[in-house]
Amino acid sequence: MFSLDIFAEISATSDFETLALEIYHYQKTHCKMYGEYVRLLNRADPTSFNEIPFLPIDFFKQHAILSDAFDNAAAIFKSSGTGGDARSSHYVADINVYKKSFSLAYRQAIGPPENQVILALLPNYISQGDSSLVFMVNELISQSNNSLSQFLLGDVATLKTAYLEAISSGKVPVIIGVSYALLDLAEHGVDLSEAIVIETGGMKGRRQELSKAELHAILKEKLNLSSVYSEYGMTELLSQAYSKQEGVFHCPPWMKVLIRDVYDPLQLLEEGKKGGVNIIDLANLHSCSFIATQDMGRVLKDGFVLEGRIEMADLRGCNLLID
Repeated sequence: MFSLDIFAEISATSDFETLALEIYHYQKTHCKMYGEYVRLLNRADPTSFNEIPFLPIDFFKQHAILSDAFDNAAAIFKSSGTGGDARSSHYVADINVYKKSFSLAYRQAIGPPENQVILALLPNYISQGDSSLVFMVNELISQSNNSLSQFLLGDVATLKTAYLEAISSGKVPVIIGVSYALLDLAEHGVDLSEAIVIETGGMKGRRQELSKAELHAILKEKLNLSSVYSEYGMTELLSQAYSKQEGVFHCPPWMKVLIRDVYDPLQLLEEGKKGGVNIIDLANLHSCSFIATQDMGRVLKDGFVLEGRIEMADLRGCNLLID
């Protein structure tokens, strides 16, 4: 029913709502767990994407969310499982959909990898394995087609050398790192003023959690940066949003963020109100495109901002099938 054409279709028609409703009906029928969740909610079929039910993200920890049109997944990605939590598993039916999604989003937000040297600081993701983020960055490194692009495990000397060689060869140095690894790097006082630095993920239990504003302030001061970029994605998604400054994230055309009332999860909030982050990811064609995350945030006129995590993971009225 759907394929890689979803990206061309959303770009050509700009009719996000029509596609979202088509995918809702497809997943309601072909994704058993989502269909059962919708049935138990006992609501009328949506007439707009604002009325589509969102599946609590914890379902990915206990169930294989996959369309019955596929006998097996082409890949299974797992979350980092911070703090001993159960790891979410995302069963991906078509890995080429994921490649297309992250490649287009990265090029739109950051630029063409072939003009860049990409240096990755993602030690915990590499050690745990099965990471969608590592898969994405590895593919972007391959697209850069540059021998300087690589994963680094705390090797500051190699990073400095690659950074300087990238600049001298006319390439843009891009450093993608989990927050605690970038803070470790900042303690060395490396001047990265000509690099694009992208932070992703949190402290993973390695350091005290900081707000994005606090984290970015430290990185800008210690690494001599005018701004710090952010990548917002997760194992359960096939799309990412990027922030270039002030922590305001922008989605690619096939992704949208809505905000729900944390005390009434089926109720959406208006622009500017703080609540739980709901994500529509049309690239999640063959699992579930409508996910209620455990992040807090607000939608603005020109994007969205994150404001921490929901303290109570089991949201009232939103855990019908978790048990």
